[in-house]
Amino acid sequence: MTIRVSFANWCRSTRHDLDITQQDLADAVGVSRSHIAAIEAGLANPTVAVIDRIGAIFGVDLGLRARAPVLIGGGQTRDGLHAWCSGYGARRLGASSLLIAREVEIREGRALGWIDLLAFDPRTGVMLIIEIKTSLDDIGQLERQLGWYERMALRTEVATAWQPTAVRAWCLVLATSVADDQISAHRDVLQAAFPVRAGGMRSMLAGGPMAEGRGIALIDPHSRRREWLIPSRSDGRRWPAPYADPASARAVLARRG
Repeated sequence: MTIRVSFANWCRSTRHDLDITQQDLADAVGVSRSHIAAIEAGLANPTVAVIDRIGAIFGVDLGLRARAPVLIGGGQTRDGLHAWCSGYGARRLGASSLLIAREVEIREGRALGWIDLLAFDPRTGVMLIIEIKTSLDDIGQLERQLGWYERMALRTEVATAWQPTAVRAWCLVLATSVADDQISAHRDVLQAAFPVRAGGMRSMLAGGPMAEGRGIALIDPHSRRREWLIPSRSDGRRWPAPYADPASARAVLARRG
């Protein structure tokens, strides 16, 4: 309900409760009766001064209450490290012949969020929701975030243009020792929530069947390796992570200029 309509309903019901005619209210406010009728029908855009006078005549102090949107995933603000990872993911996915859209805004009521990447595979008709993380601090919040994205992604203008037949959600995490430890600590939860891992995700990008369920893999935005989706240590990777933590990756980014 818009402010105009809600004020119209309130004005009409309050005037009736106080047994004031439209003409009496119009005379007191200093406008025409037809203008009052239009206000109560939700057809007029009264000025703030007119609204203030109506409130004073009704004996009511009117104020404007603003409610900020609920930002899903912490809002659109990203640091340079996240942008580095996101740009790397977009380039790699694009090299696999996928169509890419970045920072796709979605809204539902007061809820507002941005999908880091949407990627569409014309060969399979599958649209990938890609969430980029530099660390895995809150697994539950990540699951809720992706669940909302999965419900809303098909409503975006991008999806309307692509006309996907299925949607999958992937989480790409900066490859650090900290991320390995986080994945190991939540192994059982992540296995249930993200059953598809790096090998299965690489197969899907190569044109293989789109496995059911969400996927999770690590990435190194400084690497040019062909197999850029990296398994976690829990998934059998035997070599050390390229970075100890996000701070060390930021240092590499800073040296790159």
